[in-house]
Amino acid sequence: MAKVTPDQEEEILEKYFEAGRILSQVRSEAKGRIKVGASMLEVAEFVENRAIELGADGSAFPCNLSRNDEAAHATPYAGEETVFGEDVVKLDLGVQVDGYIADSAITVDLTGEYGDLVKASEAALYAAIDSVKAGVNTAELGEVIEDTITSMGFKPIGNLTGHGLDRYIPHAPPSIPNRRIGNGNVLKSGDAIAIEPFATDGTGKVYDGTLTEIFQVVRKKPVRLPAARKLLKELEPYRTLPFAKRWFKTEKLDFALLQLEKAGVVHSYPVLKEIGGGMVSQAEHTLIVTDDGCEITTK
Repeated sequence: MAKVTPDQEEEILEKYFEAGRILSQVRSEAKGRIKVGASMLEVAEFVENRAIELGADGSAFPCNLSRNDEAAHATPYAGEETVFGEDVVKLDLGVQVDGYIADSAITVDLTGEYGDLVKASEAALYAAIDSVKAGVNTAELGEVIEDTITSMGFKPIGNLTGHGLDRYIPHAPPSIPNRRIGNGNVLKSGDAIAIEPFATDGTGKVYDGTLTEIFQVVRKKPVRLPAARKLLKELEPYRTLPFAKRWFKTEKLDFALLQLEKAGVVHSYPVLKEIGGGMVSQAEHTLIVTDDGCEITTK
């Protein structure tokens, strides 16, 4: 968190906690809607609309509904009619209040067969949270996460990490590893971070899939083509927050996105899949680091 006066810091923290309170309610309500036969698009739209109804300024990123070997970045496309089957579903949602972000994820097992896998990511999350305080190196958190998941017979996904949070930036330093690493970063009091262990019965790595529905503006740069310029204008309210293609009805949307990506203006987020086809579970909370521990904003 940038240096601010004590009054400003209190106001900022209140916005983090307000985003967390809203997210917690949305997460609870959405969990009950994830059922076999339920529309994925309807659940995603419920999450995104409900946050605003409860007083948020919007989503911090599109609702992620990743299933089975998908770890992250899966969100429905416009008009999608897919329904949940007997899936292992990762619900990852973000809420923002004046740009201050709450980020949390749970896993809903619709198969009834992967309870231990779900517990592995949850146990790793809370073990890491118990280790958090100012002065702790993030490498220690990675060690705790890996040890917890492997002790339960699974593997952490080593090329996915937790992250810091900043205003309008859902992935900021520091990175929070999910495995042992050589060198990490020291946490400071006031840091806003999201810890998100992923556990799998597969190989422990993910790769970029072929589907991409989520994008983010990463730099400002003049663009020549009218369709790209028009879309860039429509994206201004999102600042540096990720967005879903289904949120726009712009003509030549795919073409405009392609041109913006080629120009380095937007970054794409393909669906991430477990490289060995293993099932994946995820658990995540946002927290504020304190001198003697942390406060969870999304509990």
